[in-house]
Amino acid sequence: MKTYPNVFIFDHPLIKHKVSILRDKNTGMKEFRELIEEITTVMTYESMRDVELVPVEVETPLEKTVQYRVKEESIAIVPILRAGLGMVNGVHNVFPTARVGHIGMYRDEETLEPREYYCKLPEGIEDKTVFLVDPMLATGGSACDALAALKKRGVKKIKFMAIIAAPEGIEKVAAEHPDVPVYVSTLDRCLNEHGYILPGLGDAGDRLFGTK
Repeated sequence: MKTYPNVFIFDHPLIKHKVSILRDKNTGMKEFRELIEEITTVMTYESMRDVELVPVEVETPLEKTVQYRVKEESIAIVPILRAGLGMVNGVHNVFPTARVGHIGMYRDEETLEPREYYCKLPEGIEDKTVFLVDPMLATGGSACDALAALKKRGVKKIKFMAIIAAPEGIEKVAAEHPDVPVYVSTLDRCLNEHGYILPGLGDAGDRLFGTK
């Protein structure tokens, strides 16, 4: 696959370990949900090396000192419904005060094209760094449409995170949104004729919420 300057694929032993369990068809809903959260936490930490810091004065038991903190109210999380909900707590483990918006997308099973049906975002979203999250980056259609929806509403700083991605999805997002950093834990082989990632892990939403 062609490399893109805005695409970052993690090669972390801990993530590889957790993804191997995530893929297993015998992994139950509770453990699956926990693994999605744990992997997201590691990815969030790694993806925020360029986070904006502001100086603050702190008084230690010995003296006053200038230290640095993430700017208040500067982070938001926007999951692509419904599977993206499974990643929210993983980001919250790092940024517990981050506001949460929601974008609802569904895939037309005949055309495989995404359709937006819901969008609710926190006030002041245009001034925040937004984590757009979805466990699976397959065709890239939903991600691209969600990114376009955020940009249309004035968001300038967006980081897209997916746990499993297909080359087709990465290429589409990188081409249509070259200004958006894309963080992926694992790059898989390809899509099948139904638009599912191989080897993948099945339907992430169904496995998260116990539906079919």
